[in-house]
Amino acid sequence: MIDPLAFIHPDATLGDNITVGPWSYIGADVTLGDDCIIESHVVIKGPSTIGKGNHFFQFSSVGEQCQDKKYAGERTQLIMGDRNTVREGVTIHRGTIQDQGITKIGSDNLLMANVHVAHDCVIGNQCILANSVNLAGHVEVDDFVILGGMVGVHQFVKIGAHSFVGATSFVNQDVPPFVICAGQPCVPRGINTEGLKRRNFEKESILAIRRGFKTLYKQQLPLDEALIQLSSVGDENVDSFVSFIQESNRGIIR
Repeated sequence: MIDPLAFIHPDATLGDNITVGPWSYIGADVTLGDDCIIESHVVIKGPSTIGKGNHFFQFSSVGEQCQDKKYAGERTQLIMGDRNTVREGVTIHRGTIQDQGITKIGSDNLLMANVHVAHDCVIGNQCILANSVNLAGHVEVDDFVILGGMVGVHQFVKIGAHSFVGATSFVNQDVPPFVICAGQPCVPRGINTEGLKRRNFEKESILAIRRGFKTLYKQQLPLDEALIQLSSVGDENVDSFVSFIQESNRGIIR
């Protein structure tokens, strides 16, 4: 159902069974998949491609041009998957040509009230960004990450899968997978055991990850030596831990 007080640009493409509330605006070059719900006073601008079953709450602003001063009106885009929940006051900006030109959000994510996702961010699947999380430009958030309320993430930081960042933390270096961290600046506190159990990780894998964390953070080894020891464990999850660290550009929290 499209409320008569909503504005839908004639160049927008809407799927089936879409609800658009009063005073909402859907601009040109926006594609919305089936079963999306757009509450009142929502703004969606393009180029944006948005999948099925997404729910946008009031006063969210999606697909707006970025706040980067280098942006000069180039054609960039937002790509969003399916079944995301975007709560009140969330802002999501399109990419820049200084990167891939795309801000990308996967599926089944919850973005709570007043979250900001800046240009060129990449968010995976089944993540939770609590109230007032702020992601600077070019941030990558892997699958199953939880960011507590009012977390701030520095530009170009990468946050590994299944990690957990405590509320009000400031993240200025990469967070390896499986790690719980908190503080200003953020420091490692342990592994996300409870989250891994909920996602049906085997006990042996959780134990290997815990041992890997101790090798990296508790034995006071130089990073190169810690990586050598981790590489010999022979567990695929620890291997992903090692790969993440080896590929880090900003360095990891320590």
